[in-house]
Amino acid sequence: MFYISGFYKFKKIKNIKKSKKYLQNYFIKKNIRGTIIISNEGINGTISAKKKNLDLVIKKIKNTFKFIKFDNQNLSKSKFQPFHRGKIKIKKEVVPMGIKISKRKLDNHLDPIKWNKLIKSKNTFLIDARKSFEYNVGTFKGAINPKVDNFREFPKYLKKLDKKKDIAMFCTGGIRCEKASVYLKKNGFNNVYQLKGGIINYLKKIKKNKSLWKGECYVFDNRVSIKHGLLPGSFLMCSGCRKPISNKDKKSRKYEEGVSCPNCHDNLTNSQKERFRMRQKQINIAKEFRKKHIFQKEF
Repeated sequence: MFYISGFYKFKKIKNIKKSKKYLQNYFIKKNIRGTIIISNEGINGTISAKKKNLDLVIKKIKNTFKFIKFDNQNLSKSKFQPFHRGKIKIKKEVVPMGIKISKRKLDNHLDPIKWNKLIKSKNTFLIDARKSFEYNVGTFKGAINPKVDNFREFPKYLKKLDKKKDIAMFCTGGIRCEKASVYLKKNGFNNVYQLKGGIINYLKKIKKNKSLWKGECYVFDNRVSIKHGLLPGSFLMCSGCRKPISNKDKKSRKYEEGVSCPNCHDNLTNSQKERFRMRQKQINIAKEFRKKHIFQKEF
């Protein structure tokens, strides 16, 4: 069993390059996979390993950057390793939005039960702060899709909102809403709320019969999607466009395993399709000899 930890912390960070090198060596030593993003404003990551090694690296991250607790941390499980490799990246922002924050001074986080009450209100404007393809996999009943696929453009959308309304935002783990909330507060929006721990925390704590969530939740790893109880979802990843595909998509004439799906079939060149077919052929051969291929979903 592999354990997956998603986390973030807004904090002024120094000696980034030195810290990156130090953690990279530790990643290799403890066989940690996933991605961590480090910037001057904080840290954001999702990593996976066996429980003992994951606990050790989480402790090492906190000690390296000198803090006791993450702003938020979610823990889930998987029968297979959901990442191919471990990466640590240095970026200007932990989430690219064009604004930087180093400390959270927000008290607008609602636990899942209070969240349910808020989003049932007619005065609440419910915003899905994720990308359109994530929204299509699943979202809350009544949620608005801003249709902003570059998060840097999100402030333009937020500016147009009604300041008199209660604004409720949600995303996968919470970090995108953190930055959006800071932006709204700075621009005179007072009634701004966000789902504590994001969708992952909601699906973990709210039973399906009391849930306002519809569909599944897209995750940025080889699980592709999860559902209530953080159980594996039904979506797969298209090898052509790296977008999630449903069981309905698989019935389309434009779907070819390892090659294309309805989202990308018409946009791929014949050369690309042929290259993807060769890759899929290698995966199938590896399966026959019971060997793993780097592009193979590991379960």
